[in-house]
Amino acid sequence: MNIAMLGTRGVPASYSGFETCVEELGSRLVQRGHQVTVYCRSHHITYDQPTYKGMRLVKLPTVPNKYLDTIVHSFLSSLHALTQGYDICLYFIAGNSLVTWIPRLAGQRTVLNVDGLDWKREKWPPLAKRYIQFAERMSAVLPNAVVTDSRVVQRYYQEVYGIQSTYIAYGAERPRVPPGETLARFGLAPRRYVLFVGRLVPENCAHHLVEAWRSLDTDLRCVIVGDAPYAEAYKAELRRLAGDDPRIVFTGYVFGDGYHELSTSAYAFVETSGVGGTHPALVEAMAFGNCVVVHDTPENLETIGDAGLWYDGRVGAASLARVLRTLLDAPPLVEAYRRRAAERAARCFSWEAVTDAYEALFQRVLAGR
Repeated sequence: MNIAMLGTRGVPASYSGFETCVEELGSRLVQRGHQVTVYCRSHHITYDQPTYKGMRLVKLPTVPNKYLDTIVHSFLSSLHALTQGYDICLYFIAGNSLVTWIPRLAGQRTVLNVDGLDWKREKWPPLAKRYIQFAERMSAVLPNAVVTDSRVVQRYYQEVYGIQSTYIAYGAERPRVPPGETLARFGLAPRRYVLFVGRLVPENCAHHLVEAWRSLDTDLRCVIVGDAPYAEAYKAELRRLAGDDPRIVFTGYVFGDGYHELSTSAYAFVETSGVGGTHPALVEAMAFGNCVVVHDTPENLETIGDAGLWYDGRVGAASLARVLRTLLDAPPLVEAYRRRAAERAARCFSWEAVTDAYEALFQRVLAGR
């Protein structure tokens, strides 16, 4: 098949889980003999080669603005796709549903991975939230098929919009990297820190972890990995909450081997996000064999099953602190949850199985089913 991937920042992955999905899925589809093109935002992807891991890269401009960045780039990418003869155009993010009809004008089939319920994010003002909800509704009619990576989100689309989506999980395999330069750079020791990885935006609730850590009597460190554009006020608030506590470390973005190294050696991983579907960082943390603690959203609880612990997100930091105190006092419990998390990740979140599922969906869509 000739497949295009649209709607993300592009590859090499250097921003979020969707970019990682494009890289992992796209490279595996190439290995299976398919042609894959990835549309990239020229202001974000500085990689200067025409291909990456066998995927053709098409770099197009956009308006680097919080509200226009994604949809403008997806619109221009869709126009470009019209003339390329793709069999399948795979879009990411529900807000892009309104451009998924464009490649269909040339007989191409379109599939949309809607992610989570993006309108719940605090960063969006009321008008933007209404647009995203409208885009969710239009995903029933504009693309040929819809993908959800969470059973909770799948039920939402069925119950609210009557959309029968295809559930395909997020993949998790990541190479384990022993302690090295990255831990040394941030002054960390193996199994002597708790890890958060994600965008530093209000709905990801990293403040729950920072506030909880300030209340704990421990010499372990709390490592906050991530950043975010257009979120300067929230990032400043996180640093204010951390104060001068030397145990709390903000690393900024860390990708590749550095991210793998930090994830491999953590004592535990905390997923504080209060919105979204399946969180890639959580699935990957489980694959690294981390003991995981999550904000008790239905999506997070679905992801961990019985292989992790949860705290009450409505209570926030106080509830999280109690769970963390239990884990800090009980290393054998942490070890037990590490094993359970790794086993669940291997059983439920394999990139090869994800690729199988997308490949089968594309074939069904091309067959008109």
